[in-house]
Amino acid sequence: MNADHERFAEWDAAYVLGSLSPADRRAFEAHLEGCDLCRTAIAELAPVTGLLSRVDADHASTMLSVDAAAVDASAGRDALLRRGQADSRRRRRLRWGVFALAAALLVVAAIAVPVAISSQTPTLETVAFEKLVDAPITASVELDPVEWGTRIDLDCAYGTDGEVEPPADGWPYALVITGQDGTESEVSSWRSWPDSHAWVTAGTALGRDQIKSMEIRSLTTGAVLMRADVGDR
Repeated sequence: MNADHERFAEWDAAYVLGSLSPADRRAFEAHLEGCDLCRTAIAELAPVTGLLSRVDADHASTMLSVDAAAVDASAGRDALLRRGQADSRRRRRLRWGVFALAAALLVVAAIAVPVAISSQTPTLETVAFEKLVDAPITASVELDPVEWGTRIDLDCAYGTDGEVEPPADGWPYALVITGQDGTESEVSSWRSWPDSHAWVTAGTALGRDQIKSMEIRSLTTGAVLMRADVGDR
């Protein structure tokens, strides 16, 4: 844990769900480099995004509003009067909302899924990307076969490039999946800066054997920066 952990302790859920502003996201990623506690929190929250994708918008809004009210009630009168804590309360509500939704989904799943569950658990597969451009970028991805398709956990790092000045809001990238039938789909996007590290969780309805390749592309130019061929594995 580093000295500024208290400032970022409640940012993890907002980061995983992609709701931080570009400036806050950049600050949190810089903090992650030196904070084991926050990195652990991100790893624990990452699986929740797959569960949340199964909740319809109306149900999610209802559950989050109920949970937010409970959190506000427990916060106390003094906390509500402090304008400087508005962002902290918002992130706290979001974090509790994420866990509430995930817990509810797990309960529903426990009731709906038959008792007889296969003893075979799908294993994670790690795939490294091949760099296609001269840039200090590295990436790998974990593919996790799940009931609804394939969960994708991307780890992308951008090093120092002293010759290129990044734009103020960073370089926008996208993860594009190509199916065995040639169909392409963009499953996630993020921004990078020099010496930044992005952990991105995404998903596709394609099964593992239906995925041909994955590419990291520049959203500015459309250029393919990295590629991973996974169809023959």
